[in-house]
Amino acid sequence: MTETGLQAEALPAEPATVAPERDLFDKFAPLIAERQALLDSGVRDPFGIVMEEVKSPTVAVIKGRETILLGTYNYMGMTFDPDVIAAGKQAFDRFGSGTNGSRALNGTFHDHMEVEQALRDFYGMSGAIVFSTGYQANLGVISAIAGKGEYIILDADSHASIYDGCAMGNAEIVRFRHNSVEDLDKRLGRLPKEPGKLVVLEGVYSMLGDIAPLKEMVAVAKKHGAMVLVDEAHSMGFFGPNGRGVYEDQELEDQVDFVIGTFSKSVGTVGGFCVSNHPKFEILRFVCRPYIFTASLPPAVVASATASIRKLMHAKDKRAQLWANTRQLHGGLKQLGFRLPTDTPESAIVAVILDDQETAVRMWHGLLEAGLYVNVARPPATPAGMFLLRCSVCAEHTPEQMAKVIAMFEAAGRATGVIA
Repeated sequence: MTETGLQAEALPAEPATVAPERDLFDKFAPLIAERQALLDSGVRDPFGIVMEEVKSPTVAVIKGRETILLGTYNYMGMTFDPDVIAAGKQAFDRFGSGTNGSRALNGTFHDHMEVEQALRDFYGMSGAIVFSTGYQANLGVISAIAGKGEYIILDADSHASIYDGCAMGNAEIVRFRHNSVEDLDKRLGRLPKEPGKLVVLEGVYSMLGDIAPLKEMVAVAKKHGAMVLVDEAHSMGFFGPNGRGVYEDQELEDQVDFVIGTFSKSVGTVGGFCVSNHPKFEILRFVCRPYIFTASLPPAVVASATASIRKLMHAKDKRAQLWANTRQLHGGLKQLGFRLPTDTPESAIVAVILDDQETAVRMWHGLLEAGLYVNVARPPATPAGMFLLRCSVCAEHTPEQMAKVIAMFEAAGRATGVIA
């Protein structure tokens, strides 16, 4: 009888089939094994570096040793700027350590308004919205702008945050070959004319450090009636007369509809943003889920960003030094015989192409042991299955440091057989 006592309990003729126990992490087994084999070879974990102390934009202590930093995206060296640090400390004292809420509720403080005004002034645009990270800026803006029945057309080598913004939304996604104006034109031409379209581009592509032919691509986009969003994360601060990015350098300020950026590179702190002259731009505050449902940045962070952005408006000498450092590094590595993705230095990212992961990690390890930190980049982050040692040059690097870096690359390259 059942517990109610009203009807007989019917037992199944055969017990139900029980699914075999499965660990949800089983799908990562090949990657776990690959990583363990790498660590068993005796090299340090390229993705587990801990900086015990940071002494300047270009020097940190790693495993008790002073190490030159060449993989931090601190392009303009603003992390130790005295005015930036002072602004953060003052805001910390006035507003405390955090906001405890989203911008839409209790998370908008005086300094959030100030940093958005600084962005309007820096870019000469009417609208600016700040997000808690650059990743969330792409996630929120891209997913909100293009909806069901509309189209997003993006470069195949786009950053993960752009792809994730596409995945979060409901628009149809169309990819074109990296930096191919012809393929962009062809794919836009195949789409129906009536639906809205957003072409998403990047000024500088972060893996290889190559720049986009924005002038030609924007012309193609406008020909087909599409709006244009450009991610200038890796160009803000040092491209163009005012440091606004590649789109400014290529004289497209009146043709790009949205510019995405981040505070975690040239600005020297953390956060993301979108700026625009679109008259309806402010509605994004009410439709971007990553903006609405995320705690806002601490006041000390946005105050630091404000001070940094306002100084970057007048940083011509820093921009010149960054480009001089980049030319020195690119030219030195090219002369030694390393394979580089670009014939000339197109950005502050200088990447060295290697044949396989083992070689890349062994050379990276040799550089670290010599006192130099760079990034290891591997698939799926890299295009076409490349393995890279990726360098990010800083305006605060000295010519002497650059010469030392080139000598370290030469020694590590010869030790691993990468160069003769």
